[in-house]
Amino acid sequence: MQKTQEQKRLMVVVVNGIIMALYLALTILVAPVSSGPIQFRISESLNHLVVFNRKLLWGVLGGVIIYNAFFGFGILDVIFGGGQTLISLGLTAILQNKIKNVKVRLALNTLFFTISMGLIAYMLVPTGGKAFWTTYGTLAASECIIMAVSAPLMYYLDRALDFKNRV
Repeated sequence: MQKTQEQKRLMVVVVNGIIMALYLALTILVAPVSSGPIQFRISESLNHLVVFNRKLLWGVLGGVIIYNAFFGFGILDVIFGGGQTLISLGLTAILQNKIKNVKVRLALNTLFFTISMGLIAYMLVPTGGKAFWTTYGTLAASECIIMAVSAPLMYYLDRALDFKNRV
């Protein structure tokens, strides 16, 4: 049976809602280290979903914005954290059709998120009392570790689940 356009759009909305909820659950699970100058958000591994399917950008972005609004540093965190996520995922989404090698896209996604942690460091420096480069160093290192460790896991999950054709 063929899915109608309306059913396909609904499926995208539902899947993004599930991703948003999963992002929130994974972030809250490790809440003591989910915010601040060292952030080990397991949920950041979901950023790699956009490497496989750019339609999934909205679920990840929504999860970031909701978590930051209620559990992070409020409106500043929504603007800076949401902006950082949108920029990084936007770059990854743009490259989806330009770079065919999935492993290269995973590496670039990791790089985009690691570099863009500068926005979060810029936001945290006035509130944390530490120097920019110290804050950026810890943020970038923790983001890079999560993204680098999760990239192969997401690669193999995609081979089993085929994220591109799920929605």
